[in-house]
Amino acid sequence: MTSPRQGEIWYVNLDPTVGVEIKKARPVVVISSDALNSPQWKMRIVIPCSAWQERFEDKFFKVMIPADSETGLKKPSAAIVLQVRSISVDRFQDRLGRVANDTLQELLAGLVLGIDYQPSR
Repeated sequence: MTSPRQGEIWYVNLDPTVGVEIKKARPVVVISSDALNSPQWKMRIVIPCSAWQERFEDKFFKVMIPADSETGLKKPSAAIVLQVRSISVDRFQDRLGRVANDTLQELLAGLVLGIDYQPSR
């Protein structure tokens, strides 16, 4: 069984989709905790990627991921935090690589900003 882990980049098929959901087969970054990697839990929380564009530079919900041997990406990509979703492990096709820990933390921070999470004090 495929067992994607947090921080890994995988090529997945996101179709079928509805409305403005990001479509087609593309890279995603797994953000779900590795604590959810069990035979009973066959879902992962992911952030889909698209081609990077300079105009994304000031958008906290679009995080640049470089194309290099660590990520396995062929071109710089934008992880689009607003498109976060849970998907079945059956959608995962190929492991490409992984993001640096700093990038993973930036993605998780973008998610927190996007939902206005404020821990109680």
